[in-house]
Amino acid sequence: MGAVERDGYIFDIEYSVIQQKGEILVYQKGTLIDELSFSFNGKKPDEHQIESLIDAYIERTR
Repeated sequence: MGAVERDGYIFDIEYSVIQQKGEILVYQKGTLIDELSFSFNGKKPDEHQIESLIDAYIERTR
């Protein structure tokens, strides 16, 4: 899973399978502006969960 670019933001996804936790690091113009934490089950986060978190973040910032 790589970075997602949307609406002037770059969302960099990091996660730990062992801890079953992840973060979406939000960058704007190369500067880290926010961190979104989430938990998941399995070998990797569900891509739909990631997309939903990104969509919700964009809606909150409008």
